[in-house]
Amino acid sequence: MNQNPYLEAIYTRSPRFESTLRSISLVAGTEATVLITGETGTGKELAARAIHEGSPRRCGPMVTVNCATIPEELAESTLFGHRRGAFTGALQDQQGLVDQAHGGTLFLDELGELPLSMQAKLLRLLENGETRAVGETGTRRVDLRVVAATHRDLEAMAVEGRFRADLYYRLSGVPIELLPLRDRQGDAEWLFRYFLEENARKQGVVEPRLTARALGILRRYRWPGNVRELCQLAERLVIFHAGSVVDVEALPPPMRSAEQSQRGGPIAPGFVLPEGGVDLEAVESDLLRQALVQTGGNKSRAARLLNLSRDTFLYRLKKFAIE
Repeated sequence: MNQNPYLEAIYTRSPRFESTLRSISLVAGTEATVLITGETGTGKELAARAIHEGSPRRCGPMVTVNCATIPEELAESTLFGHRRGAFTGALQDQQGLVDQAHGGTLFLDELGELPLSMQAKLLRLLENGETRAVGETGTRRVDLRVVAATHRDLEAMAVEGRFRADLYYRLSGVPIELLPLRDRQGDAEWLFRYFLEENARKQGVVEPRLTARALGILRRYRWPGNVRELCQLAERLVIFHAGSVVDVEALPPPMRSAEQSQRGGPIAPGFVLPEGGVDLEAVESDLLRQALVQTGGNKSRAARLLNLSRDTFLYRLKKFAIE
């Protein structure tokens, strides 16, 4: 059985995210068009590469197009190519990215930024495999698979008329949603320790250690930049604080600001451990019950009181058999 290095490079301990990886593995072996959705930094390009690598087209090219970086006036020529003399400056035939992906996979990243004028041409490509260069009189067929990705809500954009509804429905037959890091149960701290260790190994240094206060902030942080933000923080701490103890002051300002905002003021020392110690599980169970009482049983609000995602809160309720 062929190993898929891109799929293996997506690390998780979250049962929900493991289910997503199984879906990626299953859809990879088909010819289905795939739409990958998720916030910035969740690993959409890595998932697309895993789909290509796990497909029968793995020996063909994977051509990546960032739709957000193509000027609208050059979009058609960039994607579909042009013929000599088609417009001023077209001194020779130019092959488009679609033709370059023949026999392989065309990955359309940031699809929500594709100009409306180009969406009809993309729909034709998806429906019958036809392409036509600028200045070309007839159409040609191209053999490729399309994988698209976006952090936009394409369904809402379609309702608002900012994205073609027919193209959205054609693309969304096989959707893959990548969860944000904050909803991947237990992944943030585990991944942070993993990348901290990996970066220290590559740099040949001793990895830094976080104080309890700094680690607490890391656990409560919402990670708006997701795994990409987490990786960058691990690399930064290894570069500037190798072998040192990292306290709150060494964390990036956005993390400290978010913590202060959540607490409504400066970061406090927090709970003081009694000399006789505590039963940690009893404390956790009691806090879960108190949160439910304060919110009248509203689990979403109770989770927010404890700075937990709803999935994490439900997991802990189940752990302590709290009805």
